[in-house]
Amino acid sequence: MASDVPIKVLLVDDHEMVRIGLAAVLSTEDGLEVVGEASNGLDGIKLAKEYKPDVVLMDLVMDGMDGIETTRKLLAELPSCKVIVLTSYLDDEKVYPVIEAGAFSYLLKTSRASEIAGAIRSAMQGQPILESQVASKMMQRFREPVTKLHDQLTDREMEVLKLIAQGRSNQEAADELHIGVKTIKFHVTNILAKLEVEDRTQAAIYAYKHGLVT
Repeated sequence: MASDVPIKVLLVDDHEMVRIGLAAVLSTEDGLEVVGEASNGLDGIKLAKEYKPDVVLMDLVMDGMDGIETTRKLLAELPSCKVIVLTSYLDDEKVYPVIEAGAFSYLLKTSRASEIAGAIRSAMQGQPILESQVASKMMQRFREPVTKLHDQLTDREMEVLKLIAQGRSNQEAADELHIGVKTIKFHVTNILAKLEVEDRTQAAIYAYKHGLVT
């Protein structure tokens, strides 16, 4: 973007004083232009379609449509727009969904004016800015191992699953493990539920697909 073309910014926040303060602060920044203000998600989407902003400063908690849903729907209409979340919340149930909805950056309302303006400019250069605690949350989430359905199985259930995959009947499995047929049936019921499959055949397919048997 050429330096003489201002970055168009839309404010979406249900607190009037927040919008007034942001508009006043951003109006003093070179190269930034506040093109509109919306007090809720629906109006934010309408104004975004009308003004085609480069960046939207998005609140998370609003009456009606929240910032997460607004972000998702706004970006469906204007995929090139950059949404910067500006909120007071760091809850996991808000951070992860809005990032997954497409938010580009995540700042707290305690951020300095220069930091907000800097995040807007960085967004236009393709550089996301995340509040440090949000960045830590995201890194931790990426480090977390992906849980597989069969991780829920007990050692005994895993033994039974392997026998199922080998084509053993309930009686044969019971004989090999030296337990009753009723106990085998109990384990099979639990295995099917935990693997989210309908029958023994699907359980066997799951076992081979995930390398649990050779």
